[in-house]
Amino acid sequence: MGMMVVARRNEAGGETVRYEFGFEDRFDRVLTIDPTTLEARVEDGDFNSAASAITAKIVSAWRSTGEFPIRVMFAS
Repeated sequence: MGMMVVARRNEAGGETVRYEFGFEDRFDRVLTIDPTTLEARVEDGDFNSAASAITAKIVSAWRSTGEFPIRVMFAS
């Protein structure tokens, strides 16, 4: 069974970059990334496969462009 996780950046700059994310545009969770260390955490404390997948896509985009993307999607 596949999954589609989407994220949209809602805050960037300073000490963290924040994304709202969820399955198929529900945006019911929040992911925070430290731009210095690229350490990621979720507000609800459940760093599951959806959080891991979308974090990997965000970090990959950042490594490619040097900027955190405004919107990202992971589908499998």
